[in-house]
Amino acid sequence: MITGLVALVTVLLLAFLRVPLAFALLTVSIAGIGLELGFSAALTMISMTISEAVFSYELAVVPLFILMGNILSRTGISADLFRAANAYLGHVKGGLALSTMVTCAGFSAVCGSSLATAATMSKVAYPSMKKYGYSDSLAAASIAAGGTLGILIPPSIILMIYGILTQTNIGHLFVAGVLPGLMGLAFYMLAIYVVAILRPGDAPQGEKSDAQEKLSALKGVWPFCLLFVLIIGGIYAKIFTATEAAGMGAGFALLISLLQRRMTWADFKHIFLEASFTSVMLYTVLFGAMMFAKLIAFSGLGEGLLDMVESSGLSSYQLIFAILAVFLVLGCVMDSLAIILICVPLFVPIVLANGFDLIWFGIIVVVVTEIALITPPIGMNVFVLKATLPNVAFKDIYKGLVPFIGVDLIRLLLLVFFPSITLLLVEWMK
Repeated sequence: MITGLVALVTVLLLAFLRVPLAFALLTVSIAGIGLELGFSAALTMISMTISEAVFSYELAVVPLFILMGNILSRTGISADLFRAANAYLGHVKGGLALSTMVTCAGFSAVCGSSLATAATMSKVAYPSMKKYGYSDSLAAASIAAGGTLGILIPPSIILMIYGILTQTNIGHLFVAGVLPGLMGLAFYMLAIYVVAILRPGDAPQGEKSDAQEKLSALKGVWPFCLLFVLIIGGIYAKIFTATEAAGMGAGFALLISLLQRRMTWADFKHIFLEASFTSVMLYTVLFGAMMFAKLIAFSGLGEGLLDMVESSGLSSYQLIFAILAVFLVLGCVMDSLAIILICVPLFVPIVLANGFDLIWFGIIVVVVTEIALITPPIGMNVFVLKATLPNVAFKDIYKGLVPFIGVDLIRLLLLVFFPSITLLLVEWMK
């Protein structure tokens, strides 16, 4: 147990020091397993782990969805979604911010990345909001909060990683993320509308579009609708698995972009190279996470924590809130992917021992990491936004995020105390 505890502290320390996560996990895991079983066993284990992962059918879902997201990001679907949302919502109080939130939800549904959604929408939506007199705090906060929907609304890279680490069905995780994701969107839109009523100067009303403009705006949305129905509908109807859905999504996204003539040969090359680099990075981090999970098992740290929990006298829900508190605190200073990779192998045995569903636990963990993405002092989405909008002050962004964090906490409590919200669609699917 001591080896596992030292390894955990070392990985966390290296992560705080911004050492590349893959390097930290692999180095510490090899050293720890070497001390427990011998270094020859550690080297054999890493070669077996890498070969199993590379040829894993389930892991193929990651590069395929990354490729699909890159194709759609490059072909301008974000601008089309914003144009359509604005045509229908622009004249409402806070209409441009509401349109931004809907666009973030739609774009994240095919992108799968919170940071990419925030970076893209800062270029698409922020200039329009500033043009119509929106305050920096509401405009920037809407984009930062909307970007967090990218790690919950499927296809989600974080949910894929969680499914791989816990051997949970990725298709079920995607379906389970739909209702909580839509709840997040609805709560964020409610927060924007309330802010627009209480502080009308922060969110002036825009111009109303006529019927012709609304109809015209819908023409650019059909690729997104088609892909979302294809992926989630196909998984829900059990027509194909999550990996097959990823392949279908990437193939159709490429076909659509070619038919619409939105992609040049230079774009094609850039998209595939970017998807390759991102996939290799994620695979390397996953190799380290898998080795770290083996170290936790061999060192007895998981069993030791479980014994401590059982002797603590805490109720099941007290344990869940303690675990969520750890995720939330770490999320304030660390990247969400790092938290999932380091902490999930530790806490899953405790969750299972207390009779909780791993699909439900995965969704609430993702919601907590969503909150962490916009929580001081780090808030990765805030830093991405600051990099793309250097003239907006940190204090203005964090000030605008207060109502969004508030509704996020309400959503988290509802999902914790009413697991049926998360599991409803999964149960219907079975």
